Amino acid sequence: MDQTLENSLPRILDQISRLNVGDALALLAEQFPGRVSFSTSFSFEDQLITHEILSRQTPIHIFTLDTGRMFPETYSTWNSTNEHYQTKIKAYYPDAKLLEPFIQEKGPNSFYESVENRKACCHIRKVEPLKRALAGQAIWVTGLRAEHSAARHDLPILEWDAANQVIKFHPILHWTTEEVRKHIDQFNIPYNPLHDRGFVSIGCAPCTRAIRPGEDFRAGRWWWEDATKKECGLHETATENQEQETTEAVGK
Repeated sequence: MDQTLENSLPRILDQISRLNVGDALALLAEQFPGRVSFSTSFSFEDQLITHEILSRQTPIHIFTLDTGRMFPETYSTWNSTNEHYQTKIKAYYPDAKLLEPFIQEKGPNSFYESVENRKACCHIRKVEPLKRALAGQAIWVTGLRAEHSAARHDLPILEWDAANQVIKFHPILHWTTEEVRKHIDQFNIPYNPLHDRGFVSIGCAPCTRAIRPGEDFRAGRWWWEDATKKECGLHETATENQEQETTEAVGK
């Protein structure tokens, strides 16, 4: 357990609290050389942060989790981002030794059958690859925004991730959708065309749909499930996991 890193949270927060996104990222990269990573899903938010990193040539490692079931438009956005910024975003993939027996036993679309199956699929395709990607890192930069869900509304901009033993930094946590879109347009940043078709939160193709007018941001993800279970495990805290387990146990 990296208590030294965890204990540095107040100091880092004080240093970045008055900085813009680009300057905050540069400061973290300077203080933790080679140990700052940004995970991108090529969403509006992630493209904005990618631009801040690559346009300033900030030495932050950018990676994506290729689940194998992403939209064609997402792969196109990945490709256009590489071309636009002359970069090569690294991908982490599911471990075949975990995925193959899961598919063999449960089938390719078992995530529709139960929350348990869906979370097992998410764990194999996202959570386990993420742990590999973050191994040895100090800072994990994300594109989370408070508007995305009620669970994220009260997130701190900087937090300790005990599961991955890293500090999580959410640089645009309090940005509005309008501010994000304005930034995308202002700097001509490549973005996923699915956003223009009503897709807000874009994940795996079988688990994502466009939202309808008036629906919540997360309504398009795992729409067949109860709204309280709409996380894949990447951003769930130990407390949230414990609360959910307690709720499910009481409901049995």
